[in-house]
Amino acid sequence: MTQEQFSKYSFLLDRTARRVKQYAQQKFKLGDFDITVDQWLILKNLSENDLLSQTELAQMVFKDQPTLTRIIDILVKKGFVQRVPHPLDRRSFQLLLTNEGKSKVEELKPQIASIREKAWENLDKSDFEEFKRILNTIYNNLE
Repeated sequence: MTQEQFSKYSFLLDRTARRVKQYAQQKFKLGDFDITVDQWLILKNLSENDLLSQTELAQMVFKDQPTLTRIIDILVKKGFVQRVPHPLDRRSFQLLLTNEGKSKVEELKPQIASIREKAWENLDKSDFEEFKRILNTIYNNLE
């Protein structure tokens, strides 16, 4: 592949990722979800894991520590997340969804699923499988 072809494909990937996030954020605002897409990613990941350190969560959602700390602070103020002292390291915390946070995740799951389905419209199962294979290959190339 030439450098020019690589640049075009990279541009398409970046453009699509930005458009998906913009579309989702627009729907979050119109749906009055009371959270952002980035906040949803945190809530979703915490709902799928018991206790996570901020470092573990930052790696999962590809956020730097300062950005993640700001998002967590907002979610704590909203009552969706709580910081629990780490049992083995008094200097750090683990993150845990509150009951309100769990309720918020369950409330939003169906609405967020429909937002995601919009991106997959007009694609069949084989399109999706090929897309997944390609993205996983790109991701694994960079490990």
